Amino acid sequence: MTLDLAQYRQGLREQERIADLMRIVPKGRATVLEIGARDGYISRLLTDSFEIVTALDLRKPQFDIPRVITTAGDVTQLDYSEGQFDVVMCTEVLEHIPSPSLEKACQEIARVARYEVVVGVPYRQDIRAGRTTCLACGGKNPPWGHVNSFGQGRLKRLFRGMAPVSTTLVGSSHARTNTVSGFLMDLAGNPWGTYDQEEPCTHCGQPLQRPPDRSLIQAACGRIAVTLNRMQDLVSSPRANWIHIVFQKHPSQQTAVYHLSR
Repeated sequence: MTLDLAQYRQGLREQERIADLMRIVPKGRATVLEIGARDGYISRLLTDSFEIVTALDLRKPQFDIPRVITTAGDVTQLDYSEGQFDVVMCTEVLEHIPSPSLEKACQEIARVARYEVVVGVPYRQDIRAGRTTCLACGGKNPPWGHVNSFGQGRLKRLFRGMAPVSTTLVGSSHARTNTVSGFLMDLAGNPWGTYDQEEPCTHCGQPLQRPPDRSLIQAACGRIAVTLNRMQDLVSSPRANWIHIVFQKHPSQQTAVYHLSR
């Protein structure tokens, strides 16, 4: 089973996330680079605010939208000059990039932005919840290939040198677990993990498949883990699904970039 992206885009939580991004994206700018364009859903919306949209993904996006330029590229090594785009938007990407490549990616994003950077990532995600077990190698994987968890402080450190001018928390989630439940769920084979994700195993690169029938011991471990998580939910407050931050370069950086790109 794979994720139906078109159907996912119409979900209430996804629509809430995208609506906030369109609300906070800087206005009055001409060019924007969208990193992680995927199906072009957000690229199309960005044409309402920008004259030219450049949609980048690891593989060149296969869509044709007026005033949208599609291209393939690696966020850790962007083939653009300093300050080439007025705005750079990067959402649902950084959580997939392991260190030290993560730090390099953020440096590259800041480098090619002339004015602002818009960042969106899951907020303080418990990446033990919903993890999977690879049938090919037995490796344990975080849900959706999310190898990072972010709070506001970590994002500020990654984009140090830029000023956060807007921060919003979007959505609500109870998706979390604990050390004991996580251990028991691993013993159970992680039967309720995110096996419909597109991302392969982070250890061996093979596609993830749902586990076969479990033993009685595994079934018992799974039931105990679920019970413990439900008990935890009763005493835990929900937290946001995503954090969106608009970072801005200092005017002196903008001026320097202008002279370099003239």
